[in-house]
Amino acid sequence: MHRPFPWPEPKKEFPVHHSNVFKRQAYPRVNTLQRSDLHREFYRLYGKRCFDIVFCILSAPIVVLVICLLACLVAATGQSPFFTQERVGKDGRVFKMWKLRTMHPHDPHSLRDYLAQNPKARDEWRQNQKLRHDPRVTTVGRFLRCTSLDELPQFVNVLRGEMSLVGPRPMLVSQRGLYQGDHYERMRPGISGNWQVSSRNRARFSERADFDTHYFSALSLSEDLRILRATVGVVLRATGC
Repeated sequence: MHRPFPWPEPKKEFPVHHSNVFKRQAYPRVNTLQRSDLHREFYRLYGKRCFDIVFCILSAPIVVLVICLLACLVAATGQSPFFTQERVGKDGRVFKMWKLRTMHPHDPHSLRDYLAQNPKARDEWRQNQKLRHDPRVTTVGRFLRCTSLDELPQFVNVLRGEMSLVGPRPMLVSQRGLYQGDHYERMRPGISGNWQVSSRNRARFSERADFDTHYFSALSLSEDLRILRATVGVVLRATGC
Protein backbone atom coordinates (compact mmCIF):
# COMPACT_ATOMS: atom_id res chain seq x y z
CA MET A 1 0.00 0.00 0.00
CA HIS A 2 1.08 3.51 -0.70
CA ARG A 3 1.54 5.60 2.41
CA PRO A 4 -0.15 8.96 2.31
CA PHE A 5 2.01 11.94 1.54
CA PRO A 6 3.44 13.10 4.84
CA TRP A 7 1.85 16.56 5.03
CA PRO A 8 3.14 18.48 8.04
CA GLU A 9 0.69 18.70 10.85
CA PRO A 10 -0.79 22.16 11.27
CA LYS A 11 0.66 24.12 14.11
CA LYS A 12 -1.57 24.70 17.03
CA GLU A 13 -2.48 28.31 17.58
CA PHE A 14 -2.54 29.58 21.09
CA PRO A 15 -4.29 32.76 22.21
CA VAL A 16 -1.96 35.68 22.43
CA HIS A 17 -1.82 37.18 25.88
CA HIS A 18 -0.55 40.75 26.01
CA SER A 19 1.71 40.31 28.96
CA ASN A 20 3.20 43.15 30.96
CA VAL A 21 6.52 42.48 29.27
CA PHE A 22 4.97 42.95 25.83
CA LYS A 23 3.27 46.11 26.94
CA ARG A 24 6.47 47.53 28.29
CA GLN A 25 8.23 46.74 24.99
CA ALA A 26 5.48 48.13 22.77
CA TYR A 27 4.53 51.10 24.92
CA PRO A 28 7.50 52.10 27.07
CA ARG A 29 6.44 53.91 30.18
CA VAL A 30 7.63 57.40 30.93
CA ASN A 31 9.91 56.98 33.91
CA THR A 32 9.72 59.05 37.05
CA LEU A 33 12.51 61.40 35.97
CA GLN A 34 10.85 62.15 32.65
CA ARG A 35 7.51 62.82 34.32
CA SER A 36 9.24 65.16 36.75
CA ASP A 37 10.82 67.03 33.85
CA LEU A 38 7.43 67.34 32.16
CA HIS A 39 5.87 68.69 35.34
CA ARG A 40 8.64 71.25 35.75
CA GLU A 41 8.34 72.34 32.11
CA PHE A 42 4.56 72.70 32.44
CA TYR A 43 5.02 74.76 35.60
CA ARG A 44 7.66 76.90 33.93
CA LEU A 45 5.44 77.67 30.94
CA TYR A 46 1.99 77.92 32.53
CA GLY A 47 1.77 77.04 36.22
CA LYS A 48 4.17 79.63 37.56
CA ARG A 49 2.24 82.54 36.08
CA CYS A 50 -1.06 81.14 37.41
CA PHE A 51 0.49 80.67 40.84
CA ASP A 52 1.71 84.29 40.85
CA ILE A 53 -1.73 85.67 40.01
CA VAL A 54 -3.63 83.50 42.51
CA PHE A 55 -1.15 84.24 45.30
CA CYS A 56 -1.30 88.00 44.67
CA ILE A 57 -5.09 88.06 44.62
CA LEU A 58 -5.44 86.00 47.82
CA SER A 59 -2.82 88.02 49.71
CA ALA A 60 -3.96 91.41 48.34
CA PRO A 61 -5.99 92.51 51.43
CA ILE A 62 -3.02 92.07 53.79
CA VAL A 63 -0.38 93.33 51.34
CA VAL A 64 -2.34 96.48 50.44
CA LEU A 65 -2.93 97.26 54.13
CA VAL A 66 0.77 96.89 54.98
CA ILE A 67 1.81 99.00 51.97
CA CYS A 68 -0.59 101.78 53.00
CA LEU A 69 0.77 101.82 56.56
CA LEU A 70 4.38 101.89 55.37
CA ALA A 71 3.59 104.57 52.79
CA CYS A 72 2.16 106.76 55.56
CA LEU A 73 5.34 106.15 57.58
CA VAL A 74 7.51 107.31 54.67
CA ALA A 75 5.24 110.25 53.88
CA ALA A 76 5.52 111.41 57.50
CA THR A 77 9.20 112.16 56.81
CA GLY A 78 8.16 114.63 54.11
CA GLN A 79 9.01 112.42 51.14
CA SER A 80 6.96 110.90 48.37
CA PRO A 81 6.46 107.28 49.51
CA PHE A 82 6.76 105.58 46.12
CA PHE A 83 9.23 105.68 43.27
CA THR A 84 9.99 103.65 40.15
CA GLN A 85 13.30 102.47 38.78
CA GLU A 86 14.13 100.93 35.42
CA ARG A 87 15.13 97.27 35.60
CA VAL A 88 15.86 94.55 33.05
CA GLY A 89 13.12 91.94 32.68
CA LYS A 90 12.42 88.79 30.72
CA ASP A 91 13.76 88.75 27.15
CA GLY A 92 15.77 91.88 27.96
CA ARG A 93 12.73 94.16 28.13
CA VAL A 94 13.16 97.17 30.40
CA PHE A 95 10.31 97.92 32.82
CA LYS A 96 9.65 100.30 35.70
CA MET A 97 9.84 98.54 39.06
CA TRP A 98 7.87 99.95 42.00
CA LYS A 99 9.40 100.38 45.45
CA LEU A 100 8.84 102.25 48.68
CA ARG A 101 11.30 105.12 48.95
CA THR A 102 14.25 104.39 51.21
CA MET A 103 16.70 107.11 50.11
CA HIS A 104 16.81 110.87 50.09
CA PRO A 105 15.37 111.91 46.71
CA HIS A 106 17.86 114.77 46.28
CA ASP A 107 20.89 113.88 48.33
CA PRO A 108 23.53 116.62 47.99
CA HIS A 109 26.24 113.97 48.39
CA SER A 110 25.89 111.85 45.29
CA LEU A 111 27.03 108.27 45.19
CA ARG A 112 29.83 109.13 42.80
CA ASP A 113 31.29 111.73 45.13
CA TYR A 114 30.94 109.44 48.13
CA LEU A 115 32.75 106.58 46.39
CA ALA A 116 35.48 108.91 45.21
CA GLN A 117 36.19 109.89 48.81
CA ASN A 118 35.92 106.38 50.29
CA PRO A 119 38.16 103.74 48.66
CA LYS A 120 36.79 100.94 50.87
CA ALA A 121 33.20 101.76 49.90
CA ARG A 122 34.30 102.02 46.28
CA ASP A 123 35.71 98.49 46.38
CA GLU A 124 32.53 97.21 48.04
CA TRP A 125 30.38 98.82 45.35
CA ARG A 126 32.57 97.43 42.58
CA GLN A 127 32.23 93.89 43.94
CA ASN A 128 28.62 93.87 45.16
CA GLN A 129 26.93 96.77 43.33
CA LYS A 130 25.49 97.87 46.69
CA LEU A 131 26.68 99.22 50.05
CA ARG A 132 25.88 97.85 53.50
CA HIS A 133 26.10 101.36 54.94
CA ASP A 134 24.78 103.57 52.17
CA PRO A 135 24.76 107.22 53.32
CA ARG A 136 21.81 107.99 51.04
CA VAL A 137 19.45 105.70 52.99
CA THR A 138 17.07 107.36 55.47
CA THR A 139 16.30 106.11 58.97
CA VAL A 140 12.91 104.76 57.92
CA GLY A 141 14.48 103.45 54.73
CA ARG A 142 17.02 101.45 56.70
CA PHE A 143 14.21 99.64 58.53
CA LEU A 144 12.39 98.97 55.24
CA ARG A 145 15.54 97.62 53.64
CA CYS A 146 16.47 95.39 56.57
CA THR A 147 13.05 93.77 56.48
CA SER A 148 12.75 93.91 52.66
CA LEU A 149 9.33 95.51 53.08
CA ASP A 150 10.29 98.17 50.54
CA GLU A 151 9.78 95.46 47.90
CA LEU A 152 6.05 94.98 48.58
CA PRO A 153 4.85 97.43 45.86
CA GLN A 154 6.38 95.04 43.34
CA PHE A 155 3.20 92.98 43.66
CA VAL A 156 1.94 95.46 41.05
CA ASN A 157 4.74 94.39 38.71
CA VAL A 158 3.87 90.74 39.33
CA LEU A 159 0.22 91.29 38.39
CA ARG A 160 1.32 93.14 35.25
CA GLY A 161 3.45 90.19 34.19
CA GLU A 162 6.76 92.05 34.48
CA MET A 163 7.97 90.14 37.53
CA SER A 164 7.31 86.93 39.43
CA LEU A 165 7.05 86.18 43.13
CA VAL A 166 10.25 84.14 42.85
CA GLY A 167 13.02 84.64 40.33
CA PRO A 168 16.38 86.32 39.70
CA ARG A 169 17.14 89.55 41.53
CA PRO A 170 16.00 92.44 39.26
CA MET A 171 18.99 93.91 37.46
CA LEU A 172 19.66 97.59 36.85
CA VAL A 173 20.05 98.59 33.21
CA SER A 174 23.57 99.83 33.99
CA GLN A 175 24.50 96.37 35.33
CA ARG A 176 23.88 94.52 32.08
CA GLY A 177 27.52 94.59 31.07
CA LEU A 178 28.63 93.20 34.44
CA TYR A 179 26.36 90.16 34.41
CA GLN A 180 28.01 86.91 33.31
CA GLY A 181 25.26 84.38 32.75
CA ASP A 182 22.74 83.03 30.22
CA HIS A 183 19.56 82.41 32.22
CA TYR A 184 18.53 85.80 33.62
CA GLU A 185 16.59 86.99 30.57
CA ARG A 186 14.86 83.61 30.21
CA MET A 187 12.87 84.25 33.41
CA ARG A 188 10.88 87.04 35.01
CA PRO A 189 12.85 88.68 37.84
CA GLY A 190 11.41 87.97 41.27
CA ILE A 191 10.48 89.82 44.43
CA SER A 192 12.37 87.05 46.21
CA GLY A 193 14.80 84.42 45.01
CA ASN A 194 17.79 82.24 45.76
CA TRP A 195 20.09 85.23 46.23
CA GLN A 196 17.75 86.91 48.71
CA VAL A 197 17.37 83.85 50.95
CA SER A 198 20.94 82.57 50.88
CA SER A 199 24.12 84.64 50.67
CA ARG A 200 22.25 87.92 50.28
CA ASN A 201 24.60 90.70 51.46
CA ARG A 202 27.63 88.40 51.48
CA ALA A 203 27.45 87.56 47.77
CA ARG A 204 29.28 89.42 45.05
CA PHE A 205 27.43 90.65 42.00
CA SER A 206 29.39 88.22 39.81
CA GLU A 207 27.91 85.32 41.80
CA ARG A 208 24.32 86.18 40.90
CA ALA A 209 24.62 84.29 37.63
CA ASP A 210 25.31 81.08 39.60
CA PHE A 211 22.17 81.60 41.68
CA ASP A 212 20.12 82.20 38.52
CA THR A 213 21.51 79.11 36.77
CA HIS A 214 20.73 76.92 39.79
CA TYR A 215 17.20 78.31 40.09
CA PHE A 216 16.48 77.84 36.37
CA SER A 217 17.51 74.17 36.52
CA ALA A 218 15.49 73.54 39.69
CA LEU A 219 12.47 75.69 38.81
CA SER A 220 9.31 74.02 40.11
CA LEU A 221 6.38 74.65 42.41
CA SER A 222 8.17 72.95 45.30
CA GLU A 223 11.26 75.12 44.76
CA ASP A 224 9.18 78.32 44.71
CA LEU A 225 7.37 77.29 47.89
CA ARG A 226 10.70 76.55 49.56
CA ILE A 227 12.05 80.00 48.67
CA LEU A 228 8.85 81.73 49.79
CA ARG A 229 9.02 79.96 53.16
CA ALA A 230 12.66 80.97 53.51
CA THR A 231 11.72 84.55 52.61
CA VAL A 232 9.50 84.78 55.67
CA GLY A 233 12.49 83.90 57.85
CA VAL A 234 14.66 86.48 56.09
CA VAL A 235 12.07 89.20 56.71
CA LEU A 236 11.71 88.28 60.40
CA ARG A 237 15.49 88.20 60.90
CA ALA A 238 15.87 91.57 59.13
CA THR A 239 19.11 90.62 57.38
CA GLY A 240 18.77 93.03 54.45
CA CYS A 241 20.59 96.28 53.91
